Amino acid sequence: MPFPPLVRVRRTFDASRIDDVAGAVRRELERILPEVPPAAPIAIAVGSRGISDIRTIVHETVRFLKLKGAAPFIVPAMGSHGGATAEGQRQILAGYGITEDAMGAPVRASMEVVRLPEEGLGYPVYIDRLAWQSHGVVLVNRVKPHTDFHGFPESGLMKMAVIGLGKHAQALVVHARGAQGLATMIAPAARQIFTSGKILAGLAVVENAYDRTCVVRAALPRDIETVERGLLAEAVAQKPGLPVREIDVLVVDEMGKDVSGVGLDTTVIGRMRVPGVEEPRLPAIRVIVVTDLTEASHGNALGVGLADIVTRRLQHKIDPAATNENAVTSTFLERAKVPLVAETDRQALEIALRCSQPAEDVEPRVIRIRNTLRLDELYVSRPVLDQMRAAEPVEELGAFQDPLDASGALIPFGG
Repeated sequence: MPFPPLVRVRRTFDASRIDDVAGAVRRELERILPEVPPAAPIAIAVGSRGISDIRTIVHETVRFLKLKGAAPFIVPAMGSHGGATAEGQRQILAGYGITEDAMGAPVRASMEVVRLPEEGLGYPVYIDRLAWQSHGVVLVNRVKPHTDFHGFPESGLMKMAVIGLGKHAQALVVHARGAQGLATMIAPAARQIFTSGKILAGLAVVENAYDRTCVVRAALPRDIETVERGLLAEAVAQKPGLPVREIDVLVVDEMGKDVSGVGLDTTVIGRMRVPGVEEPRLPAIRVIVVTDLTEASHGNALGVGLADIVTRRLQHKIDPAATNENAVTSTFLERAKVPLVAETDRQALEIALRCSQPAEDVEPRVIRIRNTLRLDELYVSRPVLDQMRAAEPVEELGAFQDPLDASGALIPFGG
């Protein structure tokens, strides 16, 4: 059976966004930090996620603190990412444009931590030594649903305070208990960190379905938990999914750490591969093909095990050390297993179609997406388009065509 022709379509989501992100950051910080001690060294904690306006947000935070007379510096707050090395984490920030020259503040990376009093928690709580030695810390992070579990808190300021600032040491402690550790240990540990007095403020952002900043909210430590709970609900409401619930073949052009912490957003593809966590019933996707790994991943292909087929191109970009360290720290080894490797895009699609087992007289349901963040424009086969028309506004951007060019490579996305 030949691979079916696909048509590029555009979906419409709520496009509400903040046009002046820098101004929003400035106003929010002024609201909660009207004064800081002169020359106070203040650490700005920045993570490894691909936040669309992260350069503007961090730059404006630096500028605000400087205008207040403080001496800000930037610390990576990303647990074991970057191969669990200081230089690896510095490189991740540099990949986002977070450098000393660009931000106007030093980037100080270290994996050394200080152990805080446990206060009956029953497990250790750590914080980055450089952050601890500062006057205080401003957390900067996006609030969004987590890719390993659902509850509260998920991804946001509280998780950054614990696993992000706790570095590899804290990641090992929490992940040693698997998904249960993420669900039960982050909130108590975050409260313990907030009561230490070392966190000055949290600056949270929420992005809309187009990956653009729609909310900027600052909070004092005592208010972070309440603020983050409301922002998580807003982030869930903003988050789009695939347009149909049953799919024969999903083709993903790229996966990566700048797309999702696990490369492919599990809430989009409906796969978890986490021991003790029930697999989602929908969306039900028979075969997932991933063709490339983003450069911003720096070879970390955690999440590749969520796919069924990858290309040789993607496999060549995998850094086993970075991927393995992230997988072992998380304890979710299934997510790092490399699936079947196809030599070309054409071979990958042919295998996927064959293994999706569509009925001979029925055209398969196929969707091609750029990545699991960008779901506004996609390529779909005829059965998927028919379902979409019945359920939501959809704009066709051209005609049905072969998704592969004469050389057997996928045609450029949007081309």
